[in-house]
Amino acid sequence: MPGEISPAGKPAGRHAQPAMRASHEDRDRVVELLGVAAGDGRLTSDELDQRVEAALSARTVGELTDLTADLPAVSLAAGGAVVEAKEVVRIEQRFSPVRREGRWVVPRRLELSVEWCDVTLDFTEAVITRDTLRIDLDMRGKTLTLITGPDVVVDADGLALEFSRVRNRRGPVSTTRTALRVELVGRKSHGRVVVRQSRRTAGRWLLRKPAALPPGG
Repeated sequence: MPGEISPAGKPAGRHAQPAMRASHEDRDRVVELLGVAAGDGRLTSDELDQRVEAALSARTVGELTDLTADLPAVSLAAGGAVVEAKEVVRIEQRFSPVRREGRWVVPRRLELSVEWCDVTLDFTEAVITRDTLRIDLDMRGKTLTLITGPDVVVDADGLALEFSRVRNRRGPVSTTRTALRVELVGRKSHGRVVVRQSRRTAGRWLLRKPAALPPGG
């Protein structure tokens, strides 16, 4: 595949074409990947700024692959970039909030061990490469908030609640397609689990409503 990159950052296969001209979509995808890497702590803010500037001015696929050579495996082709999600991500935190939003990569399993800190997982723009996310939860205090869309289903049946409750305020579920099933297991004590739809989704829906006709129109 043109521009395919191995985990070591080397062009893969004899058909690799690093001299191929990059498209706007190629540049945008690499910028997204760099943002994900910075969110994971792989790049400092200065490194992110430098690489984003280089990505936006890159002329060839080869220049773009150089910017991601030391990051997790990426495929650059005419169709853009594809991220390989991690198998397991573990987060341990106390008192400070945890947020995953924007173009973050959803792993196969997420282990959350947190105390007295709010956790927000926003799936509205997440990179989803698998159909199921298992969240192993050991959370004491505060609120776990899952921001979903109509194609994300949350199953909290495997969650043990101690002085806690689950509030599902999400909108209607898609009857034709489920992009991601989130399975909550483990323990939640002294707090809440809130499942809700993105407010931005509702805003876009309102913008699509036809304007009312003026009197006498």
